Amino acid sequence: MTYVAASIRLITNATIISDKKRYRMALQILHEHEVNRDIGDLDRAWMGKSTFAFVPDKGGVPDAWIAGILDCLPDLYREGHFALLTSGSTGRPKLVFGRRERTDSLAHALHEAQDSEPVSESIVTLPLTYCYAFVNQWLWARVHDRRLVLTRGLSHPGELKGSLLAADDAMLCLVGAQVPMLEQYLGGTPFPGVIRVHFAGGRFPEQKLAEVQALFPNGTIFNNYGCAEAMPRLTLRRADAAQSAGHIGWPLPGITLKTATSGELLFRSPYGAVAQADETGFSIIDKEMWVPTGDLGEQAEDGHVELHGREGDVFKRYGEKISLPLLLHSVAIQWPGQVGVYREVDGAGEEGYVLILAPHPSKAQVMSILKALRADHPRPHWPLRVESLETLPLLPNGKVDLGKLALQSDTQERWRQRI
Repeated sequence: MTYVAASIRLITNATIISDKKRYRMALQILHEHEVNRDIGDLDRAWMGKSTFAFVPDKGGVPDAWIAGILDCLPDLYREGHFALLTSGSTGRPKLVFGRRERTDSLAHALHEAQDSEPVSESIVTLPLTYCYAFVNQWLWARVHDRRLVLTRGLSHPGELKGSLLAADDAMLCLVGAQVPMLEQYLGGTPFPGVIRVHFAGGRFPEQKLAEVQALFPNGTIFNNYGCAEAMPRLTLRRADAAQSAGHIGWPLPGITLKTATSGELLFRSPYGAVAQADETGFSIIDKEMWVPTGDLGEQAEDGHVELHGREGDVFKRYGEKISLPLLLHSVAIQWPGQVGVYREVDGAGEEGYVLILAPHPSKAQVMSILKALRADHPRPHWPLRVESLETLPLLPNGKVDLGKLALQSDTQERWRQRI
């Protein structure tokens, strides 16, 4: 078991603000690689007045980029706030700023909505720099005075197994992409001390719920939905409230959602981010603004929200609307391992996609997947190719790294459309 924290690093002693002819003390950057010193450093940063940024080691941007944004923050945002680094829905790095008192309020709202009062500890398998783990686990544990157990996750399955075996009325937060690895490394061993299992940060593993429940026989499973701009939660449902991965539940109290004419899901939240900054500059997120989630979806008559996928997950091919989440639902029934897709244009200039499986499947397994796709979907919905890898590239937060997926040079082709 590894306990991690974060230490504070100052960028410079001071930054001169020429227009106001005075000195400003530099704001703090907390780095992931320093978190093994003292977990109290993160708490002290939260309790301090100054705004700070908490960033991963592999965030894709140098410290100077982050420091430049912090140095130029308006005075209103230099105290009482924090920033997390994310790629958001655009794939471009940006800092998302939250107001601490608002996020504290969200930790209270999550406690009630997730029925977390019986939980005595939270076991973290994801980086704390990931908004989902930061709020749903570290901040929740801080606000409600619960034990926090930080591990190195599935990169060290033996350690994780020990933490799970020692669990005592524990909460666990995962992403769907971790389920095949949980089965591979921990399958066959039940962990009765885990009583809450949360999924977020990607497609809900609806087809794997029996396996998840077998691993955590006393666990109540939740589907959580949100984004970094929401800090990070918007909706919630218990797994047994629906049988569709696209059913992401009902908005938390105070949160409002609507669908734009483009089909994109928008939100307003009293807990959400108050500003963001990227290469285009700093922008305020006003409380009256409708903030895009980057997903397509709609709200049903009973108030629950149906998610149709990311903006890039729904496209036209030969005049037919292709929904990658719907196709992956058919694949998941037949395939127990990891699944990834990337977009590609065919020889006729039409949009299509490539399906990648991991680990390498047998010929019979590929045929069963193709049979299911042919049974449920017409030819324009089939993949251009089926390829395989030993394992899919993952981001530090456990999601499939879509940026690297199409660049893999060691894929094996398993099937190709000939027409």
